[in-house]
Amino acid sequence: MKIPFQAIKYVLLAIVFCGLAASCENDIKKVQDLGKKRDGVEEGKNIEMIYSTGGKLKANLKAPFMLRFLQDTPRVEFTKTVHVDFYDSSDHVESQLFAKYARYNENEGRVFLRDSVIIFNIKKDTLWCNELWWDRNLGTFFTEKPVRLSQQQPHQIIYGQGLQADQNFKWFSILKPGKEFNQGNESIINVPDSSY
Repeated sequence: MKIPFQAIKYVLLAIVFCGLAASCENDIKKVQDLGKKRDGVEEGKNIEMIYSTGGKLKANLKAPFMLRFLQDTPRVEFTKTVHVDFYDSSDHVESQLFAKYARYNENEGRVFLRDSVIIFNIKKDTLWCNELWWDRNLGTFFTEKPVRLSQQQPHQIIYGQGLQADQNFKWFSILKPGKEFNQGNESIINVPDSSY
């Protein structure tokens, strides 16, 4: 019995189509899942944001990952570290900030930083704390939590609770300096200068 070529062609096409449909069943579901987005949440990778006021560069923020929540109170979260360079009026970096987590409330203009927060300026003064607020509008930092500050001139380490400072760390005020905020150590520790 002779089978017409046209019939063989249709049978082969049907077999290929069934094979493709069976082999792609899981892949189609994966593709559909990739297309799903969380409602009201945008994700970004390798983020760089530049902040300016009146055309003058104020800060440059970099982060490897960002979530932007659009519902309720709009906010942005940096869940895998954040780095910010703060600039002076001549566009030179004057201070830098690092934190493992940051949350920016868009309606307030304030950034909440937590987990291993470090700030240092060009004079090599360095602040360590676990929680800190950055008010972008005022250009200031503040916290009510324990802080440790290392100064170069005079060479000392200061412990305390609570801090207010400008974002370039030209001035600062520790609200409650004292040894009780450093497990009984002195509130001010003079560190010998290594150049002598």
